[in-house]
Amino acid sequence: MLNSTIIEIDGIFLGAAILLDGVSARRFYAAHDSVRSLHNETLPDLASLTRRVTQHFRRNRA
Repeated sequence: MLNSTIIEIDGIFLGAAILLDGVSARRFYAAHDSVRSLHNETLPDLASLTRRVTQHFRRNRA
């Protein structure tokens, strides 16, 4: 693991975006039950991954 970024929405820690070795893609490590189905999902960049996790989290809260 080269680097990771916390993904927190509305003050709730959802997980971490882990930078994959050799590529700019990020893998999601889910820490919150509401986004558990996204665990290990890989997207090309941090913005895309954060957007996906945020949408999933807010949809499950509604």
